[in-house]
Amino acid sequence: MAWLTARLLFYPTLAYNLLMERWSSRRWFDRVDPNLILGALPFKSMTKQLVEEEHVGGVITMNEEYETQLLCNSTQEWQEAGVEQLRLSTVDLLGVPSLEHLHRGVEFAVRHRDQGNTVYVHCKAGRCRSATMAAAYLIRVYCVTPDEACERLRALRPHVILRSNQLSLLQDFYRQVCAQGQEEQGPEPHM
Repeated sequence: MAWLTARLLFYPTLAYNLLMERWSSRRWFDRVDPNLILGALPFKSMTKQLVEEEHVGGVITMNEEYETQLLCNSTQEWQEAGVEQLRLSTVDLLGVPSLEHLHRGVEFAVRHRDQGNTVYVHCKAGRCRSATMAAAYLIRVYCVTPDEACERLRALRPHVILRSNQLSLLQDFYRQVCAQGQEEQGPEPHM
């Protein structure tokens, strides 16, 4: 039922996001660190800016196929622009990425980071699904707690919303990638 609601509300909520970006302090995307950008749908018209100015070499798409098929680049169009796309479909509104998706997305972002590229991670608004992925990236790269990662994202994008089910997932991710190592080595420096 959540997928049906998400489909029915997709265009009205996209229009709301466009209005908020135009008439409030919201930005369409924000740089999280030198190699990761968290944002809303990367429209086809943004491709040149993302590639040439932001040095995007990878895109993590947290959207379902129907959300991007009209307004965004296809995988082939991204490839033609020199950008690798990873799609990790997650239902809008109430959907939460899987733990496997977090691992796949973070490893993709880290691989691009190691190559000197920027990765643009997005969903429809850059608030929930993609913010969960961006928080997982911060946890993995900087070994911060989920709360610290979420605080960092909210400082950059105050409209980020991470609910209890997303925070629980991030706690599981943190336990897998940082908690054991910290117990053995002591705390890591923070961002």
